[in-house]
Amino acid sequence: MGFYEILDQVVDLLRRRGRVTYRAFKREFQVDDAFLEDLKAEIIIAQRLAVDEQDSVLVWVGEAGTLPAPQADAYSPQGEPRSDERWHPEAERRQLTVLFCDLVDSTVLASQLDLEELRKVVRAYQEACAKVVARFEGHIAQYLGDGLLVYFGYPLAHEDDAQRAVRARLGIVEALGQLNTRLEQEGLRPAPTQSRQRGVHPAVRLGIHTGLVVVGEVGGGTRQEQLALGETPNLAARLQGLAASNTVVISAATWQLLGGFFAFQPLGTRPIKGLAQPIKVYQVL
Repeated sequence: MGFYEILDQVVDLLRRRGRVTYRAFKREFQVDDAFLEDLKAEIIIAQRLAVDEQDSVLVWVGEAGTLPAPQADAYSPQGEPRSDERWHPEAERRQLTVLFCDLVDSTVLASQLDLEELRKVVRAYQEACAKVVARFEGHIAQYLGDGLLVYFGYPLAHEDDAQRAVRARLGIVEALGQLNTRLEQEGLRPAPTQSRQRGVHPAVRLGIHTGLVVVGEVGGGTRQEQLALGETPNLAARLQGLAASNTVVISAATWQLLGGFFAFQPLGTRPIKGLAQPIKVYQVL
């Protein structure tokens, strides 16, 4: 049986069952590790029909990465959203690349700066990040204190959302460098407990993971948001905690979608709080 004949059978099995372990594929089709890697590359990267989970399970996503057609009454005849009305789809299952960005040593900054100056720094950092995210058509889902939760793949989906997330990371670090230069030139008032201003150089840590989510409206009353629920956002936040200053750590699931566009440093297999099995992680160079 040829490669593509086996591939078709694997895709059919995955479509029917939704989640299949790599061990099950090897037992069912009697293939070795190299053959399995070729199957994964075809299904995950070439056809984008599934995502890897914890380096042990293939999860079917099918056409979940495409946006449903908008409701006609939520748009103007020209196809542009009306300013007084936004379309909010029902909860949907889809693949998403999530970037979590956090300011490094924000507690130290708070102790060094006057509160108004701290607010000025945080707002400047958020604005710089927002401009970069918008450039790559990502979506800032939440501002979490000095952290940012960013979606690539919702509400706008692209074939290269994982690449866009990594390029956004590079842009954010570059923007922070420019911000630091500006802050040095402007000067900042120290906190009352500080005799003089110390050097203030905001830096970030970032984590990126790609996986399945359910996106829908959460909250109640006037506090309603469109958020992605599932393991993916949580894992992106956990990966951020593994990153050094001004670097990004990505999961193997995201790494598999990036092809040869970036240079990486493998960081080995790391235990992640909340996951039963450790996962492979990489730093983007």
